Amino acid sequence: MEQAMPFLYVAAASFLTTLLCVPPVRRLAYRLNAIDYPSKRRINVEPTPRMGGLAVFAGLAAALIVEIYGIKHLGWPPILIPHPSMTINYPMLGIAVLVIVITGAVDDVRQLSPRKKLAGQILAACIAATGGLLIGRVVNPLIPGGEIELGWFAYPITVVYLVAFTNIINLIDGLDGLATGISGIASLSMFSFAILSHRGDAAALAIALFGACLAFLRYNFHPASIFLGDSGSLQLGFVLGTISLLNVSRTAALTSLIIPLIVAGVPIIDTFSAIIRRMRAHVSIGQADKGHIHHRLIQEGYDQRQAVLMIYAWCLLLSLGAMLINQVSVGPRIFIFIALFVCSAFFATRLHLFEPVLRHHYNPKTHRDEIVTPEDEAFAEEERAAAAAHEERLEHLEQLIPGKNEDPSSRGREHKDVH
Repeated sequence: MEQAMPFLYVAAASFLTTLLCVPPVRRLAYRLNAIDYPSKRRINVEPTPRMGGLAVFAGLAAALIVEIYGIKHLGWPPILIPHPSMTINYPMLGIAVLVIVITGAVDDVRQLSPRKKLAGQILAACIAATGGLLIGRVVNPLIPGGEIELGWFAYPITVVYLVAFTNIINLIDGLDGLATGISGIASLSMFSFAILSHRGDAAALAIALFGACLAFLRYNFHPASIFLGDSGSLQLGFVLGTISLLNVSRTAALTSLIIPLIVAGVPIIDTFSAIIRRMRAHVSIGQADKGHIHHRLIQEGYDQRQAVLMIYAWCLLLSLGAMLINQVSVGPRIFIFIALFVCSAFFATRLHLFEPVLRHHYNPKTHRDEIVTPEDEAFAEEERAAAAAHEERLEHLEQLIPGKNEDPSSRGREHKDVH
């Protein structure tokens, strides 16, 4: 129990600080006009302040201060010690998180262009990688005891990994309490993995993030009085990505890399399906649409609370599966992974996540190419045209296959005629 007390204090510090900081952050958002106004793309029906990520960041900062105080004055075991195979500069990790928060906060106020927002994310990831948050080599699954040395590739791989993790949480932040709750579940799962692998730094950061998410849900669950904003959603994704990398050694086993991806499976599926959906509709991958998991559940007739709770349940299922994978041998691991994959594939198919909700349409009146949605009459026309084109391609492929459309009896007659 004594070993658990420092983590409880850290979580409590993060929880209380976030809880106390939300009201002043909300007033600041109103003053800066960092407001989400109702629109066709948004679910909220009333103007709601964003920038809630500032309160979450304050909670993480308070947790760090409490941790340092406990180590210096209360005899807590030091936790800011990386794996022996890694050399991590923790102040640089703190600066990286700060860069993400600033990028998101500026976007909350001024609406940065996608390129500028991505540049901020890449900068933060580069700072973290330069600070030693790298996977230098991975275990070769094909050769027992073998390793694959990444060399300088470790830097771009880490940057891409962190930026991807950052955006999967940002993209799923569409309902009250959704991104906050998913991040809370993921952080608690990663905390358990960190404890089992004796990674104090990852465990402290994970439990601090859990405390901040739990406190923010007090204001963010439906009906929300404040949103995370990009300052929060980008921050949650980046910190979760950081925790997942702190949880592995410089030589990463395949299982240790897959487990965080399973825990974050729902937002990953949502992001992957969005990419496929937009590619199928021949629209830009960056083009926003209303085909995400939460949109589909709302379209199915669920209200916001029900939709969010269903997604929470999906996340919990994947997290429990990841915990089991971490505790069993190779055979059961494969079985559990396949079971989780099948269940997730069923949910995704049932919700039609891969079906386009945007289509290109040439408007003969304006003589312009327009993006139409299912609410537009032209969408059904474009759907029929796409289906007809697909059928035509299939018929063309069948004609290219030799003997595909031949009558077997005619082939027999031809054979007899030859003899």
